[in-house]
Amino acid sequence: MLKRFISYYKPHVKMLTLDMLAALFISVIGMVYPIVTNNMLNDYIPNREYKTIVIAGVIVLVLYIIRMLLRYFVQYYGHIIGVRMQSSMRKDLFNHLQKLPFGFYDNNETGRIMTRITSDLFEVCELAHHGPENLLISSVMIVLSFTYLVTIDWILTLIIFSCVPILVVVSLHYRKAMTKAFADRRKSNATINAAVESSVTGIRVTKAYTNSVREVEKFAKGDEEFVNSSKQAYNAMAKFHSSTSFIVDVFNVIILIAGGLFLYAGRINFAEYSTFIVSVNLFINPVTTLIGFMEQFQNGASGFKRFIEIMDEKPEVDAPDAKVLEDVEGVIEFKNVTYSYDDSKEVLHGVDLRIEKGRKLALVGPSGGGKTTLCHLLPNFYKLDEDGGSILIDGKDIRTLTLESVRKNIGIVQQDVFLFVGTIRENILYGRPDATDEEIYEAARRANIHDYIMTLEKGYDTEIGERGVKLSGGQKQRLSIARVFLKDPAILILDEATSALDNTTEVLIQQSLDELCRGRTTLVVAHRLSTIRNADEIAVVMNGKVTERGTHDELMAAEGTYKSLYALQFRDNDIFE
Repeated sequence: MLKRFISYYKPHVKMLTLDMLAALFISVIGMVYPIVTNNMLNDYIPNREYKTIVIAGVIVLVLYIIRMLLRYFVQYYGHIIGVRMQSSMRKDLFNHLQKLPFGFYDNNETGRIMTRITSDLFEVCELAHHGPENLLISSVMIVLSFTYLVTIDWILTLIIFSCVPILVVVSLHYRKAMTKAFADRRKSNATINAAVESSVTGIRVTKAYTNSVREVEKFAKGDEEFVNSSKQAYNAMAKFHSSTSFIVDVFNVIILIAGGLFLYAGRINFAEYSTFIVSVNLFINPVTTLIGFMEQFQNGASGFKRFIEIMDEKPEVDAPDAKVLEDVEGVIEFKNVTYSYDDSKEVLHGVDLRIEKGRKLALVGPSGGGKTTLCHLLPNFYKLDEDGGSILIDGKDIRTLTLESVRKNIGIVQQDVFLFVGTIRENILYGRPDATDEEIYEAARRANIHDYIMTLEKGYDTEIGERGVKLSGGQKQRLSIARVFLKDPAILILDEATSALDNTTEVLIQQSLDELCRGRTTLVVAHRLSTIRNADEIAVVMNGKVTERGTHDELMAAEGTYKSLYALQFRDNDIFE
């Protein structure tokens, strides 16, 4: 883990070197005051060298001004290094998240992922800056002050130094407890973020069902977990600091007693005793700095550990020697496809389907039968096992093709339309970022949304709000259709594209979808059977198997499951009419 952390310093070696040199000079300048103090008490003052006293004072002042400038440099540019390292980690993490398979997002809440990107990496940034600085300054100060104290009286110095091993032992003893406690605290913090993200995203549902009290209770539970884990973390930290601070206080007691006895015995004089008291703080302060650094180290280390946990997740990768799918005709074939999301029950069992170029195949059947799974497998969102059959596009197994080329040739319109924060133009452009304005307008016209957009004050530059909250369901759906028109794929997947719309809006959207399907090989999932009567072929999928296939008329004549579903649906419609 340390090697991976250090690798992020490489682009900043020059600035880090200057930062460390500045920190080194700060440490060296810190040794000037006790040396001047010793000379004044032993030489300048007794010998009445007033001019030398003033000169020495001016020199110390000039050095302190230099140290102030060096401290500014260390504080500013040191933090800049930390921020840039944080930025690099954040970019790497975000880029890696883009490459992770659907399965990762199925098992990880958005709020928890956001915590890794924000607060965790902030702690890493602080460690990246203060870590080398604190270690260098403290180490140099300890060595220099110890060396200087030895020149005053080596026995008294060794007596004081004998407390250091005790301090190290105590620090190591409580470090393990702190590591675990702060790791638990970060997990509970992620739980809170996940709860907030979920609650804010679903605020309209909460208000519609007047369940705000329940949401508050759920948040309070997560908050209580955070408070309890914080108690454990701060309890471990309190034990660490109180114990180590006590040992540091013992330093001063030893100096007071041992130094007084040495002075009484005539081993040192009053000037040396005074200098020793001043100088020993230069030894104790860096020791306490290192002790305080332990807390920062725990925060940063646990944050970086959580960072690499995601970075170590296996991304989606193309097969060796994967080829680019080009000149797509759009012939799709599922051969003996078997699939399960985990080790649980199989979702699909030996599915065989073929869709010819430009034809439309509709999948119908009860929820949970495997229809959407088939739609997710075609763009390779989930990968088939080697013994799970095969999916072919134009006779080529999608596992032998690059992921990008497969997905570039497949357009998807889903029930739950996702629109990004931004303008209408930006959301349509998502279909093809290099499209011209005229191409955007043409895509919107074909999706029957252009005329509405032009009634808006800012037209295509209208902000749509988070997830398109300022638009109706039908308007959002038509924007998503415009996005696919702009992409212009050879293959189209319509997954419950109109099931969330009212009947009037559905008719309008269906017109846009019919236009979108023209000339494309289309796989349709629909609960409203009236929308797929004109499909070239209909397949009934139940319990992971294709149980019936044929046109609408053929399946109605067969008097099987399809006819039962159709009759049931239209009977329900009659009830409500």
